[in-house]
Amino acid sequence: MTRTLDGTPAPVVKTASGTVRGGIDGTAAVFKGVPFAAPPFGAGRLRAPLPPEPWDGVRDAVAFGPRPPQSGAVFGMPSWTADEGLDCLTVNVWTPDPGGSGLPVMVWLHGGAYMAGFSGQADYDGALLAGAGVVVVTFNYRVGFEGFGTLAGAPANRGLLDQVAALRWVRDNIAAFGGDPDAVTVFGESAGAGSIASLLAMPSARGLFRRAVAQSVPGTFFSAGLAARLGAGIAGELGRAATLDDLEGTPPEDLLGAADAFSATMRDDFDTWGPVASTAVAFSPVVDGETLPETPWRAVAAGAARDIDLIAGFNRDEYRLFMVMGGLFGKITGERLAVTAEAIAPAGAAAAYRSAHPGAGADDLYALICSDWLFRMPSAHLATAQAEAGGTAFAYELTWPSPAMDGALGACHGLDVPLTFGNLDAGIAALAIGSPPPEEAAALSERIRRAWTAFAATGDPGWPTHGPDPETATTHVLDVAPHDVTGAESFSRRLWAAHRFDPLD
Repeated sequence: MTRTLDGTPAPVVKTASGTVRGGIDGTAAVFKGVPFAAPPFGAGRLRAPLPPEPWDGVRDAVAFGPRPPQSGAVFGMPSWTADEGLDCLTVNVWTPDPGGSGLPVMVWLHGGAYMAGFSGQADYDGALLAGAGVVVVTFNYRVGFEGFGTLAGAPANRGLLDQVAALRWVRDNIAAFGGDPDAVTVFGESAGAGSIASLLAMPSARGLFRRAVAQSVPGTFFSAGLAARLGAGIAGELGRAATLDDLEGTPPEDLLGAADAFSATMRDDFDTWGPVASTAVAFSPVVDGETLPETPWRAVAAGAARDIDLIAGFNRDEYRLFMVMGGLFGKITGERLAVTAEAIAPAGAAAAYRSAHPGAGADDLYALICSDWLFRMPSAHLATAQAEAGGTAFAYELTWPSPAMDGALGACHGLDVPLTFGNLDAGIAALAIGSPPPEEAAALSERIRRAWTAFAATGDPGWPTHGPDPETATTHVLDVAPHDVTGAESFSRRLWAAHRFDPLD
């Protein structure tokens, strides 16, 4: 019998593809780098995911699988290299009771603007969450052009198709790890939350999860026409056409460089690219009429997710993170504020925000408008759409301000990630919270983890449901002293009430 370093017998589990041997992480058994699909290269390049190849004997599952190809241009992570390998479609499982049965399952979808991120980041270690009596699953999906670039002859939304394949793996295998396949909760942040919103609208994802937690849902979804233009622009950087025949043999690193170069030319070019220029991100889920028939807000309002319990929420100061990262504070002119508001917000927004926030300067107004467009109002609208359809919805707003960077971040984008996992001294926590983390961060993290795991187990996070009328609906405020409010962020909700976040075109 194989044992871990401390002499504990190594946990062994039989999956549908073969037997895996894991390790111990705190009080949980952990299995890393287990394939849920074949490597998406060679015959699978730029195509829908294929089933994993079965194996004989016992496969060691003690190291995370490779990252999907991705650039480090935006997030400061090292760019992917071919030396990392291509077998990137893998899952990781933390379980407090391997061989047991019936535990709630929480499946994490990571963020990264649909162009970066992977499940092996220190931020996403699931040991602490699993200690609350749930099985935690994290996984990789294709990002950037590999996962979301549009080209003729290839399916759109390959990253979303990877997510469906991972959820099917969970359905078929999680019982062997002690989990209940009928009690699966998906939870994710930023692009992970946008992916969850997409899954709510996708016919191929129905029946694969019972509950969902969408943290900071992005409002950017692309029409098929816009996605094709963006794909053609990226392929044009290489002097090629955006077709499967032209690009399937292109090295991933060449496509990464082309996407970076194209994104740089797109930035702030409102005349050519409209609202997409505000993000300088050339990838988002594509409303293609097939994989993703319509936007999540319209699908959910029509009842597509009525049988799924939903938590949707946002952070009060979402965009301040990007302003700090981009060195934008002190550089927002009245002209830039007006141009941006005209491109992304309802008519007359700049004047309306000034009137509603008379003491705010251009920096603060810019941050608020971008926060509302990118994350706050899409998240709020999703909860409202679910309630309008007769489904169960809960809403929250994280208002606890980070003490890092002398308070410049506020309750910024990404702050909820370390609070969700409790990993307050790893990954993004060093930036978003600071080191050492204050005691109030640990206490807030414990409350959030308790709410999320209770929701996964029972469907109730511990506060009232969110009703269909935003003026009277309840929102739970996550702060040092959590409380419930009605009509949260009422000005922004009223201004954006008629905006449905239709595909950008």
